[in-house]
Amino acid sequence: MTDNSPFPPAPRLEPIRIGPVTVATPVALAPMTGVTDMPFRTLVRRFGSGLNVTEMIASQAMIRETRQSIQKAEWHPSEDPVSMQLVGCDPVSMGEAAKLNEDRGAAIIDINFGCPVRKVTNGFAGSALMRDIPLATQLMKATIAAVSVPVTVKMRMGWDHASLNAPELARIAQDLGAAMVTVHGRTRNQMYKGSADWAFVRRVKDAVSIPVIVNGDVCGIGDAATALERSGADGLMIGRGAYGRPWLLGQIMDWLEGREVRPDPSLPDQFALVTEHYRAMLDHYGGDTGVKMARKHLGWYTKGLKGSADFRNKVNFIDDADKVLASLREFYLPLFDDSRKAAAA
Repeated sequence: MTDNSPFPPAPRLEPIRIGPVTVATPVALAPMTGVTDMPFRTLVRRFGSGLNVTEMIASQAMIRETRQSIQKAEWHPSEDPVSMQLVGCDPVSMGEAAKLNEDRGAAIIDINFGCPVRKVTNGFAGSALMRDIPLATQLMKATIAAVSVPVTVKMRMGWDHASLNAPELARIAQDLGAAMVTVHGRTRNQMYKGSADWAFVRRVKDAVSIPVIVNGDVCGIGDAATALERSGADGLMIGRGAYGRPWLLGQIMDWLEGREVRPDPSLPDQFALVTEHYRAMLDHYGGDTGVKMARKHLGWYTKGLKGSADFRNKVNFIDDADKVLASLREFYLPLFDDSRKAAAA
């Protein structure tokens, strides 16, 4: 029998156990500041995700219970079990913030050793900690000791190509009791340039016995197949590939589970989805902030569609929520007619 599937054969991935949490199909949504808030994560979970991770939450802000940190820590029951990610450089604060997040319902605490953004690394947090293994060790030890839920760690390959120490940091994490590590296949100095080195992640996988997740540049099923083959990882974490495509993780899960892969939603369904997402952001952030926070999502959803550049140039300067919704209708409705004509031809 000939296999006519347009996709490569799927590897057989075992469920991942993170302490008492079992992730049946290990496809996780990456933590992305300003992107993976509750409205977006809820949509992703509807289409399918093995695990959702919140936006990065600063440990000091969590302790002070700032409005922004509380928003980032909010999660929907449909996401359960949810992983909450913390970033910081003070062991005591990290432990205290981890306990607060556990109390807020986190099933997993994730430690960020991967953020490359300068304002984070200048504060000796995120990927800067890959240059200070003793401090990174103290942070992990304090966090793990503070909570009863499992702790995981997300990292890069290293600070730069002269210090690719992810295997060393992963071994330390495992020895301290961390339940899983995720590796983005770039150094901090690469930021998001170049291509993710999925093959390097195999060095981390060979160094530890806990689950290892590969992250970086997984934008489709073909990427997922290659990343898993080169890395030998136990699962995938999807970040920027899901911009404007909250259905992507579900499609990859279909492939891994041997089901027929669902197509992208139709344009009418995408319009309904964008509208729902937009309204959810207004509810989550309030009108003024919600309108501004949603602009990038509108750009990602519409990218590549006819007239999208003109739409973005227009909608990015509209501050009235109702006028944005009207602009969305004006943009999408003519596309429905075009798609119907193409289908009838």
